[in-house]
Amino acid sequence: MTLKERVYSVLIVSAKSPVNTALSQLLPDVRYSPVISVPNISAARRLLSEQHFDHIIINAPLSDEVGTRFAIDAATAGTVVLLLVPSEHHADILDKVGAHGVFTLAKPTSQMVLTIALEWMSSARERLRKLEKTTLSVEAKMEEIRLVNRAKWQLISSLNMDEPQAHRYIEKQAMDRCVSKREVAEEILRTYS
Repeated sequence: MTLKERVYSVLIVSAKSPVNTALSQLLPDVRYSPVISVPNISAARRLLSEQHFDHIIINAPLSDEVGTRFAIDAATAGTVVLLLVPSEHHADILDKVGAHGVFTLAKPTSQMVLTIALEWMSSARERLRKLEKTTLSVEAKMEEIRLVNRAKWQLISSLNMDEPQAHRYIEKQAMDRCVSKREVAEEILRTYS
């Protein structure tokens, strides 16, 4: 699936209606859905605790806080965040949030720059998706290794095998029956536990 075929969920955190309207015009339904707007960080935190968003756009400052802490927290949780900040504070805020993967833009900005920023956010989200898949794959492999090791120890204690014998037994069973070592390990644990 290409970048232009993907659909991204977006949370806009902004108390200013003109900004919300401008952003909504840049977020066509075919590429961005749902697009939800909230007026402050408190509402954004509540909503983010209930559902995940691919992108969050924060128009700082807001009535309850600037939004830097929320931006960092959301980026750390795997969401791509764009923080729109007044130009006189841009350097300071970039220094605080940049290392956490939060994108920043100085206001005022143009529609073209926002469009480019949205494309960067989409690219970053796709990179995060790949990393999440890799992490899940590694975690699954680690879980299988732990399970096989538990099964080996069960064979060692129940059938007086040594570790190489238990290892060979699990591998041979998996190969002979055309099943995964995980399935053999689970069966061993059910049988001898």
